[in-house]
Amino acid sequence: MTSTFPDISISTDRLVLRPFEEADIPALVEMVTDDQVIAWTTYPVPYTEAEARAYVAREAPAVRTGGDGIVFAVTEFLTQRLVGVVELRRTDWRVLSAQVSYVTASWARGEGYASESVLALAQWLFQDQKFERLELRTGADNTAAQQVAQRLGCISEGVLRNAWIARSRTEDGGWTDIRTDLIVWSLLPEDLDGSFEELADTSGLAPYPYAP
Repeated sequence: MTSTFPDISISTDRLVLRPFEEADIPALVEMVTDDQVIAWTTYPVPYTEAEARAYVAREAPAVRTGGDGIVFAVTEFLTQRLVGVVELRRTDWRVLSAQVSYVTASWARGEGYASESVLALAQWLFQDQKFERLELRTGADNTAAQQVAQRLGCISEGVLRNAWIARSRTEDGGWTDIRTDLIVWSLLPEDLDGSFEELADTSGLAPYPYAP
């Protein structure tokens, strides 16, 4: 029998992590077509409304119902505006481990939303779901992602050499694939002591584009 996460929402002082809704589609398209997101993710280029609609209606819910993990739309508590996406994937229900990926809208960067949303997710994962490990992977040249992982209290465990394909702008304005290393980070329940309260009001953090 496949294990699954419950269909829930998670709240912080500033954010709500909830399932995607149809009304999120325009903001999702705008977020995913930002250059920094394109550079560090596997979202299709161009990313269309039809693709966003399929993601919201079928692909994101299937991550949870299929047992692979769970997908949250991250929204501002006061405005309900979509500020990002945070996902758990590659869940190992025996080991009680999962891999987190997240992306932040360009207009919302510098507010600490990436750290706040992932810390809220980690707290829920460890305390409510009794998981023992959360893993992140960041591109070797993605310094913004590395800063967020460090601020979260993650421990760097090593490098996967030549393990990811990022994108880079070409002279004609297009995109080309480039190979890069991945840095592996982990967060354990004992790493969270006091971190959530300290990070809740943090500002000026760089966003972490969606990781593999």
